[in-house]
Parts: sequence; structure tokens; C-alpha cells
Amino acid sequence: MTHEKPSSKWSDLAPRVLSAIAMAAIAIGAIALGDPVFLTLIAVVIGLCIAEFARLLQPAPVWVFVLLGALAAMAVFVASFGFDASDPEGQLLSLKTLLLFLPLIVGGVLIKTRRLLFLGYGGVIMLAGMGFIAMGPGEVLIWFLLIIIMSDVAGYFVGRTVGGPKFWPQISPKKTWSGTVAGWVGALLIGLAGAGFGVFTPTEAMFAPLIAFAGQMGDIAESAIKRKMNVKDSSNLIPGHGGVLDRFDAMIGAAAVLLVLIGVSSLVVQAG
Repeated sequence: MTHEKPSSKWSDLAPRVLSAIAMAAIAIGAIALGDPVFLTLIAVVIGLCIAEFARLLQPAPVWVFVLLGALAAMAVFVASFGFDASDPEGQLLSLKTLLLFLPLIVGGVLIKTRRLLFLGYGGVIMLAGMGFIAMGPGEVLIWFLLIIIMSDVAGYFVGRTVGGPKFWPQISPKKTWSGTVAGWVGALLIGLAGAGFGVFTPTEAMFAPLIAFAGQMGDIAESAIKRKMNVKDSSNLIPGHGGVLDRFDAMIGAAAVLLVLIGVSSLVVQAG
């Protein structure tokens, strides 16, 4: 007789650590190499995310999600080439950023079911691409990644250790309020550290918990979509770790919100 070994609450620690190391290594390499390698990496990641998302909603025919992924990668690359981070509002309102709507419009035609879901979450993915571009291959992006990683690590260890009431049990049964709040605190500490190094102003550092929360909601949103479609992973592109969208869901939510904050702060500065 064989007995099934009970699952440990730390059983997913190794995949989390390995995926974090892999993403950090890729990000550091792209940042070190700068443009156009950085732009190409962001375009490819966003293209794969759109392709995987479209595949979740409509697995066949294959050419549909391949086409949408290619259009998304092309749109992000062209819209971001020569992006002027000192004038984010002007850049985002330029004619070339209209290309960001191209995969959404084409997808709205080709996706036969759940079109509104594709347009909504697909729009967030495309915004996230421009959020990464606006940060650029430099120290702001590095600190952004540190905020997301710290939020995830603090939330994971505190949530699994302390436990307590669930944050949203219907969508993400393992997430707790203790872990969620710990993620906000960890993000704030990183934000304040960044302010200490002169990367952010103290006021900007106070938005770190909001960035972390956006990342947490990005993770939950993708989990909800997968539950709705009754699938475990967005794809099997990364053996043992699911798809690209599974690995970047939190960063997509955070980068999209960061882009909105950049636009709002630009408007406030101009109005002042």
C-alpha cells in the first residue's frame, strides 16, 4: 500500500524562487544591453502575453492567437521606439501609440466569445508594455522589480506563516489578508529605500504599496480568468512553470497602474 505524501504549504517555494531568479537575470541582461535589446524584450514578452491570453479565450484556430501576439509585439516595439520618458504624456498621446489598439481591434473581430474580456484585460497588457518602456532600461525599472519581488516574497512568507482570513477565497484560496498587508509594507520599505538613494521622491515612494497592490490584483485577475476557462496555466511554454503570462501577471498589473500614475503626475505638474 502506498500513502500519498501530504502537500507542504511551502511546496511552491522552489518554483517561485527559480522563476524570480530567471526573470531577474533576463531583466538585468536587457537593462545592461539597453536599447534596442530592451525594447525587443518588452515587445516579445507583451506579444507572448497577448497570444497566451487569446489562446485561453479561443484555443483554435491557432493562427488567431499567433497573429494577435505578433501584432501586439510589433505595436509595442514601434510605439515605443524613441520613447521620450521626459514627456510621457506627449508620447502617449502621439499618433504612433494608436498602434497599441491594433491587436485589440483585430482581436475584437477574431475572438468569437468573451470579446469584452479580451478588450479589457488585453488593454491592460498593452498599457503594461508602455509602462515598462516609460520606465526604461535603468534604475527606475530595477527598483520597480524590487518592489514587486519584495511584495510577493513578504506576502508569501507572512501569509503562509501567519495565515488568517482569506483575501479572496473564491478566486485565490491561498492568499490571506496578512500576506496582502505584508506585501504592502514590504513594498513601502523598498520605496523608502529607493527614495533614500534618490531614485524616487519621498512622495513617490508612498505610492509603492499601491504599485504592490496593483501587482497583487494583476495576479488575482489572471487567476480568475484561468478559473473561468478551467485551465491551470496560461500555456506550457515554460516547462514546470506554466506560461509567460503566469510569470508576468503581477508585473503587468503593476506596470499598467504605474503608467497611469505617470500620466496623472504629468498632468498635475503641468497644471501647477
